[in-house]
Amino acid sequence: MASGGYGRGGRGALLLQALSQPPRKPGDNGQEEKPASSLAPAAEQTSPAPQAPAPMGRGAVLASLLNKQAASQPIQPTPGGDASAGPAVPRPMGRGLASMQALLYDRSRQSLPQSTARGTAVLQQASQVAPAPAPTQPTPPAQPPPARPQGEGPGSPPSSRLARMSLDRKDVVQMHGTDGKPMHLCANYIRIKCKNSGVFQYHVDFNPNIDARGMRFKLINEHRDVIGFTKAFDGSILFLPIQLPQQETVLTGVRHTDGVPVTITIRLTKVIPPESCHQLYNIIFRKIMGILKMVQVGRYFYNPYTPFGVPQHKLEVWPGYITAVSEQEGGLMLLADASHRVLTTETVLDKLYTIVQRNTHGFRDELIRTLVGTVVLTRYNNKTYRVDDIVWNKDPTHTFQLANGEEMSFIDYYKKNYNLTIKDQGQPLLIHRPKAKMQQGERKPKLEVICLIPELCYMSGLNDALRQDFRVMKDLAAHTRVTPEQRRLTMMQFLEHVNSHDEARGELEKWGLQLDSKILDFEGRQMRQEEIQFRSNKVMSGHQADWSRAATNEHVITAVPLKTWVVMYTKRDHSKAIDFIDTMLKVAGTMGIDCSQPTRFELKDDRVETYIRALRENINPRLQIVVAICPTSRDDRYSAIKKTCCVESPIPSQVINAKTISDQKKLRSVVQKIALQINCKLGGELWAVSIPLKGLMVIGVDIYHDTAGKKQSICGFVASMNKNCTRWYSRCMIQPVSQELVDGLKVCLVSALTKYHETNHELPEKIIVFRDGVGDGQLNTVADYEVDQLRSCFTHLGENYSPKLSVVIVQKRINTRIFAANGRQMENPPSGTVADHTITRRDKYDYFLVSQHVRQGTVSPTHYIVVSDDSGMKPDHMQRLSYKMTHLYYNWPGTVRVPAPCQYAHKLAQLVGQHIHKEPSQELSDRLFFL
Repeated sequence: MASGGYGRGGRGALLLQALSQPPRKPGDNGQEEKPASSLAPAAEQTSPAPQAPAPMGRGAVLASLLNKQAASQPIQPTPGGDASAGPAVPRPMGRGLASMQALLYDRSRQSLPQSTARGTAVLQQASQVAPAPAPTQPTPPAQPPPARPQGEGPGSPPSSRLARMSLDRKDVVQMHGTDGKPMHLCANYIRIKCKNSGVFQYHVDFNPNIDARGMRFKLINEHRDVIGFTKAFDGSILFLPIQLPQQETVLTGVRHTDGVPVTITIRLTKVIPPESCHQLYNIIFRKIMGILKMVQVGRYFYNPYTPFGVPQHKLEVWPGYITAVSEQEGGLMLLADASHRVLTTETVLDKLYTIVQRNTHGFRDELIRTLVGTVVLTRYNNKTYRVDDIVWNKDPTHTFQLANGEEMSFIDYYKKNYNLTIKDQGQPLLIHRPKAKMQQGERKPKLEVICLIPELCYMSGLNDALRQDFRVMKDLAAHTRVTPEQRRLTMMQFLEHVNSHDEARGELEKWGLQLDSKILDFEGRQMRQEEIQFRSNKVMSGHQADWSRAATNEHVITAVPLKTWVVMYTKRDHSKAIDFIDTMLKVAGTMGIDCSQPTRFELKDDRVETYIRALRENINPRLQIVVAICPTSRDDRYSAIKKTCCVESPIPSQVINAKTISDQKKLRSVVQKIALQINCKLGGELWAVSIPLKGLMVIGVDIYHDTAGKKQSICGFVASMNKNCTRWYSRCMIQPVSQELVDGLKVCLVSALTKYHETNHELPEKIIVFRDGVGDGQLNTVADYEVDQLRSCFTHLGENYSPKLSVVIVQKRINTRIFAANGRQMENPPSGTVADHTITRRDKYDYFLVSQHVRQGTVSPTHYIVVSDDSGMKPDHMQRLSYKMTHLYYNWPGTVRVPAPCQYAHKLAQLVGQHIHKEPSQELSDRLFFL
């Protein structure tokens, strides 16, 4: 081990001593001057003359080499300096960053003619951290210090400025369009003004180390006289709105469990500008929600004290708010929106009684299907739990052990802590298993089980039976379907609550935050209406973007003659089947479709096996399509029919619920839509819009997570095959459990390009991919991974084939709302409204598009994020193409929320994920068989 503490192991001292000796000639045995041994104590090493303390560490080696180099070269005059001045005075060099900066500063003054004001200021300030030893040579005359940037005085630590300098923010991406009619818009955003220069981030160390987070919080809170009362601390990272006097603050405390003294070191790591503190500000607003007595249910906060009752269905609605702080192109903003939570007023025990009375023998299995996987709310603490299991051999009379070792029953526990009396002492217990969390210092996560009392739990949300009940949804819509003006009033009410509450307003003021007094307003545009093309006529889409009348009166672009088809039905649906066939023959001619009489096949019953046997008997190569009329809606029967027609014996199929064709008043309109669907499934084209781009392929990709069976993820892939994007090629890939990234994207694209070449005898020049089903957390990962997969496909079709590729992420599950200002009132913006600035991402090429028209509630825009763009298209052209694609979904004679290929991909993935669970036959890939 080295003596004297020179460097690591004494290597620096040895090298310094060796470099200080004169060069040795060949053959010289070095007897005249003996180098000092690195193992000898420093006091025993003699020197001809007293010297300053030896420099320390690896930095000293570099300093000595630079000094020797400077001594062997003539001194060059520096700007504003003295040419006769001696070499730079050596400073004590350690491993610290400040000393290295001082060394670099001295070298830069000798070699560089000029230095930037900011860099020179930082280096000069860094050189003042440690005092230099007494000079042994004359020093140059003092130079006037360079001008410092504002806010960087000598008292600020260098690492804080370096951290601030390292936060190089990306330039603002401004991809704005100009085409369209300007219009005044508002959005559910509120500007946030920040009075402070930023937030100071510190790293906190404890010596000896403290594993318990609670103990760390307690030790930090004991020093509020130093750090203040306003802070955000997670156990190791400390955020403060103020800067401590020292870069490194050392505090002392006592561990209360054993009285051991603890040294707390708080070290400044970076200064974060307000625009980058949105994660911290979100935590602050969560705290404000607690101050306003809001209760968190799921992800959002609700007010349990002013519910809306729906007593006829034993439901109630809690009003609430959605808040999220983010940095947009227009600055730091708070997104605020109205939210509603539907809860049942009956307990889980009431549900249990109902099921037991209805199914006395098999109630256990039915209860497991009904309760397991659902979310319940316990109103005594307003918390939500997921039901993972039901324990039948335990009841509230059973006991459990408390932390102090005391045994207590569930009845006594709820009576003592919540003053609640459990009436039914024989009810089973519900089990909730929280996600295992790894605590500091533990090798394995701690597993916990929470037991819940059904009598004290309430069902949260809506089940499938309630969602399918039209009356329930209509009554709930009276409270949950909020108009644009009501949303604006809700946001203003939220602002008033925060500003009028002293504690909530004070929490914002502590961090230097202030909310604007009004919602955000900005300028947007409305794109012109599209012209819908039929076989021999053109119509305008209209203000409401609806051409349902023209779709049934005009001739479709490509009509496939319906010559050989079969209709299957049961005996009780005989009359409905006859009415359907007669109406089909009448309406098909109006739309330009040649329709012949079908083959009728009457089934003896409605069993699944009967339908499958009939399909296998009737399907033959000459048959075009199978129409099956089912008496009731049953998923198992529908899945069996689709699996037979899509996998086993590939043929287009149309399943009709007898209830939909039982009303004679609506029969004609229903059959018209069925006729259009059948024409699409046979390969026909209904309508088109003008797309001026040549050699274009538009692709839609979506993911569906199969929650049943093997819980696989299904990727739907749909690509256009002609110039007008009216013919489509589809593929479907099944992926591992809950996987969002599309591993099979390469196979799908190569097969689509091959099919495109077979159809058009050329390859596309431009490829636009609309990718749905991606959240913000996977935005960059999905973009990088999938874009690389797409680009690697082009070499499979020729070494020189390199089309222009653009990838656009489509997000429809967003909380952004856009309003059109009509005087002082807010209303829904018309179809074709686009917003491409102010509320868009700061560092992304993105835009919001309102493509659909809604008559009730508030319209939801769709967020488009262009993550890769080689097409060279202007923002106007990209936005225009996105809007055109929303007109081409053949299941609805109007615009939809997302581009048609995304909606097609969603329908395909949903069909496979819910019913088929296998990849469909490729014989159907050139038709829209999944509509």
